[in-house]
Amino acid sequence: MTRVTRRETPAAQPLRFAVLGAGSWGTALAMQLARAGSSVVLWDWDREHIEAVGRAGCNEKFLPDYPLPENIATEADLERAVRGADELLIVVPSHAFAGLLQQIEPWLRPGQGVAWACKGLDPGTGRFLHEPAEALFGDERPLAVVTGPSFAKEVAANLPTAITVAGTDPAYCERIAHALHGGNFRAYTSDDIVGAELGGSVKNVLAVATGICDGMGLGNNARAALITRGLAEMMRLGRAMGARPQTLTGLTGVGDLVLTCTGDLSRNRRLGLALGAGKTVDEAVAEIGQVVEGVKTSAEIWRLAGRLGVDMPISEQVYGIIHKGRDPNQAVRALLAREPKSETA
Repeated sequence: MTRVTRRETPAAQPLRFAVLGAGSWGTALAMQLARAGSSVVLWDWDREHIEAVGRAGCNEKFLPDYPLPENIATEADLERAVRGADELLIVVPSHAFAGLLQQIEPWLRPGQGVAWACKGLDPGTGRFLHEPAEALFGDERPLAVVTGPSFAKEVAANLPTAITVAGTDPAYCERIAHALHGGNFRAYTSDDIVGAELGGSVKNVLAVATGICDGMGLGNNARAALITRGLAEMMRLGRAMGARPQTLTGLTGVGDLVLTCTGDLSRNRRLGLALGAGKTVDEAVAEIGQVVEGVKTSAEIWRLAGRLGVDMPISEQVYGIIHKGRDPNQAVRALLAREPKSETA
């Protein structure tokens, strides 16, 4: 992985962050940055939405019960938000990430880093998000992903949370982690950006699977089996991609997997619950009312596993249910009908 270095702003100097994306997760992270001492500008594609956030002093659409700290301002002009910031944190759906990078690239200062908190793959290419970033920037900029077991509503409520900042330059990761760290929010660092992004993506697909299981009323035994065997799939894919096992057994792997598979604040789990109860994908997504990353990610993980020759039967069945109209009952029967083998094979 390419490593780059940069001159650091002194730690005592308050940072100015632009958080790009004012959904629930972007808003919650903006709140945490503000609580930890940074001044924050919050931007969103939807001008009406971001202007409404500014007028109300809270994100009434996604986090209506949580007022914004006073050191958060809203901005409808993307160029102004980017040019005025020391640091950027991108929090848009993964399918919009590469396009946003291209849009903001002319406005970045030499050596300025780019961090994001999106969990998914670049649609159509199957690339993890650091890959289009590296393709665009080369080794000119440090990159980092903010990921781990974290529901936006709980971060907004200032409940205890731990995440990981993984990236291409240790000093930059420490800078972003330090800006987020404080109060009930703990930030760790890592240089395994592949493992961190892999865990944050695959867990979305596995959360759909466990939601389907629970929506069908298959019981706690089945849920535990799906989470455990899903982790085995994640580890196999990680091995093929050079991710560290320690990363996938840490916050960005097991931690995020358990949270997303068992917590009903998870959109991916809620999608699965609806599918298991007999609803269509379109009906379930419409009910949730926000982007469900597992829909697109399931197709990209299925293609990636096929390209690398990695056996991921649970993920394959989720892909079939979402994209091929496979009946969940058939998918369960297909998994149960697989030949017995060593658990560690």
